[in-house]
Amino acid sequence: MTLMEKISGDMTAAMRSKDQARLAPLRMAKAALMNREVEKGRALDEAEAQQVVASLIKQRRDSVEQFTTGNRPELAAREAAEIAVLEAYLPPPLDPAEIERAVDEAVRETGATTAKDMGRVMKAVMPKLAGRGADGKVVNDLVRRRLGSA
Repeated sequence: MTLMEKISGDMTAAMRSKDQARLAPLRMAKAALMNREVEKGRALDEAEAQQVVASLIKQRRDSVEQFTTGNRPELAAREAAEIAVLEAYLPPPLDPAEIERAVDEAVRETGATTAKDMGRVMKAVMPKLAGRGADGKVVNDLVRRRLGSA
């Protein structure tokens, strides 16, 4: 069962149970997936579909941060609830030790020594972690620390 089929089935269940808190983010996710399919002109593979859902979660996290700083806790809570619904459709996040190993390996492969080499390291490590639940911001911070202390 593809991610789109799973979301569609869960949308139907949410409609039947009149669960608006779950239905809204599922509708939004399905619309984003369909838009990406139209953009690409073909059906998305699982990795691409997971990237779409991950980008929706990232948008929600940014919104939570902005609503919190803007003193709008009710909106931040709603966005956080949407994140919880969407995260169920992604694989569990990678173990931090595994991310560290991938970063160390990429630093060795690229021969990076300074912060100027950060782009090369990120280019090497992100494809290895793509579709496996690694947050790019976490990876970026880890690479920055490695190259800063190297």
